[in-house]
Amino acid sequence: MNYQARREAVLDKMTQGSVAILYSGIEVHVSADEYEHFHANRNFFYLTGLRREQMVLILDKAVEPAKTILFIEETDPTMERWYGRKVTMEEAKKTSGIDDVQYIGALNGVLDRIMEREDVEQVYFDTFRHSQEDMPDYNLIKANEFRTLYPGVPVRNLFPLVAAERMWKDEEEISLTREAIRLTKEALEVVMKNLKPGIKEYQAQADFEHSIFRNGAECPAFHTIAGSGMNGTMLHYDTNRDTCRDGSLLLLDLGARVAGYNADITRTYPVNGKFTERQKKVYDLVLAANRKVAEEAKPGITLKELNEICKSVLAKGLIELGLIKKEDEVSKYYMHGVSHHLGIDVHDVNVAANAKLRPGAIITDEPGLYIDEWEIGVRIEDDLLITEDGAEVLSKDIIRTTEEIEAFMKGI
Repeated sequence: MNYQARREAVLDKMTQGSVAILYSGIEVHVSADEYEHFHANRNFFYLTGLRREQMVLILDKAVEPAKTILFIEETDPTMERWYGRKVTMEEAKKTSGIDDVQYIGALNGVLDRIMEREDVEQVYFDTFRHSQEDMPDYNLIKANEFRTLYPGVPVRNLFPLVAAERMWKDEEEISLTREAIRLTKEALEVVMKNLKPGIKEYQAQADFEHSIFRNGAECPAFHTIAGSGMNGTMLHYDTNRDTCRDGSLLLLDLGARVAGYNADITRTYPVNGKFTERQKKVYDLVLAANRKVAEEAKPGITLKELNEICKSVLAKGLIELGLIKKEDEVSKYYMHGVSHHLGIDVHDVNVAANAKLRPGAIITDEPGLYIDEWEIGVRIEDDLLITEDGAEVLSKDIIRTTEEIEAFMKGI
């Protein structure tokens, strides 16, 4: 990955006389001596290629030429015996492409010198916040500390500057996404081979996750959703404790993660290997919407427009099934959007909700229908790469028609 080019692109967007300070984050304490699994700030990872805690990136555009400094934890042999190796200075330089790497203990002194000796007009922090109820992100905490220390220096949000770059993937990012999708495909085939009435949802989850780990994924892209029967009508069901009953469907929303990049795939399978006529009608309607979105996706279109295309297909089909009388009633059975960006985050960053797609964007294509009275939940999700004149279905090799699924599960 060319992390230097990414940093230069962000520096170009920063105003003259500004400094960006980006923290990788710290471990989150749970209880006693237990900590959550550490996840580095995604923008920090995007700009450095590093994913360890207690690291800081400074982009200094208050001097000519602009400077880049990386701070990392100093290695401690005693602590490493207990908790594993830290990133060395040489490794940090090689991965990030940053020559000026210092230990974290020097950070405050460097910041003091920058603020004292340079004409800093504003400072960028990653101040993204998902919702008011969330605990503040570590970068937001540090931004608020800075506001107290330097109340006269405006703080601006770095997030949209990085997000504008992350929306469009380069060839290495696309290659990693392809590999994540390939591992997901192979794991779904394992799930289909073992799927039968009486197994638990978590057993299907275990089959998937065992396969991706065995084949080289670093972890699942997100908590695997395995919802059978009525559970498949719940969009983010992830309890995965129920029994898969004969005659029901199993909705699987899942993906592998490879070197920080994710697949996001949904498939819906008949537990006994055979769709009922009613299930097949609903499934084929969702598949028709899925295919229409893939056909219409291209540069210049927006995710909102793709969703309207999806809704139109689903509404007409629901009328034919006798479930609704008017197209504007489609939200009774389809209540989410058809697409989101995909990348380092599964729901990847998007600067503007209605931005026109450009070549290099990777998006999802995930229509669904959730019919409580029939205990049928069907979602079919593929990953699309926007090309110069249309879209490539990156997940085209993951079988999706009812005929293909039934034949595979029968062993044909």
